[in-house]
Amino acid sequence: MTEKETGMAVGPHTAGELAQYLGCPIEGDAEVQLRGVSNPESAGPEDLIYVGSPRNLERAEQSGARCVITSSVLRISGKTLLLAPQPKFAFARASAWLSPPAPIARGIHPTAVISPAALLGPGVGVGPFAVIEEGAEVGAGTEIGAFCFVGRNAKLGVGCRLYPRVTLYAGVQLRDRVIVHAGAVLGADGFGYVTHEGKHLKFPQAGSLEIGEDSEIGANATIDRGSLDVTRLGAQVKIDNLVHIAHNVQIGDRTLIAAQTGVAGSSRIGSDVLIGGQVGIADHCRLEDGCIAGAQAGIPTGKTIRKGQTVWGCPARPLERFKEQYAWYARLPALAERIEKLEEGKKKKSAE
Repeated sequence: MTEKETGMAVGPHTAGELAQYLGCPIEGDAEVQLRGVSNPESAGPEDLIYVGSPRNLERAEQSGARCVITSSVLRISGKTLLLAPQPKFAFARASAWLSPPAPIARGIHPTAVISPAALLGPGVGVGPFAVIEEGAEVGAGTEIGAFCFVGRNAKLGVGCRLYPRVTLYAGVQLRDRVIVHAGAVLGADGFGYVTHEGKHLKFPQAGSLEIGEDSEIGANATIDRGSLDVTRLGAQVKIDNLVHIAHNVQIGDRTLIAAQTGVAGSSRIGSDVLIGGQVGIADHCRLEDGCIAGAQAGIPTGKTIRKGQTVWGCPARPLERFKEQYAWYARLPALAERIEKLEEGKKKKSAE
């Protein structure tokens, strides 16, 4: 695909071209060549770096990089400067433009197994030993890596990227530009059983899974289909590695979930929620828009975390309360020692 089609840079570009792409003012030599991004210590003359705080000014000044993304209040002499209100954000955009990800698959590999009843859009790439079943629809420019499995009637939007060994069960729907990393399993049955007379009978897991545009699913993450309804992730949801999302869970737009978190069935997570690593969210919980669950927080069944609230600990509680209680926990050994001394003194007085 051409640079115009992808929106990405092809080959080396100048600092002036990058400034035009970012919409940033430029100071210095606009003809400086740029090939990629780096940190200040390892950067060469054609690498781009950024400065987001005063403590990094010296590192940038000593760097071999000739071009720096910075802000109007963090100036550096002797280099070409791209001035951005949010240098780190601009740097991320620049990185995606200068160094687009390597292709996962180009063309259709001869070992791929594709049903004649599957529909593939223009420019689709399918890697070695991938399987695409009947009724599947794959949007233009989507790349499907080696050993991936796309089940019957699954639907992938435009520009999706499936890294090797991704499994999409039947009927899973990915909107445009969804990225799924290696080993993820999307659309498996949820953990639902009915117990009767000592036997566990499987409750129907006949629902579906929908993932919104521009979302990203980490390696070895698992997201179950709904039992009778839909498990749904909104747009720009970012799921880290080794996260489990159970059946019927609903997640709003732009929510971030860090590694090893588990979300049990029928919980509702709003938009712009931040969930730290190893958080446990029990069934039927509700996390409202903009709330934060700190690392290793435990949220019990049915609990609601209110809009904008930050919680920590197990069971999860407001951050200020958690810090107050944690300070007392740290004092328990000293308090126990004081109590023992008081009890010994009381016994001595009783003996007298």
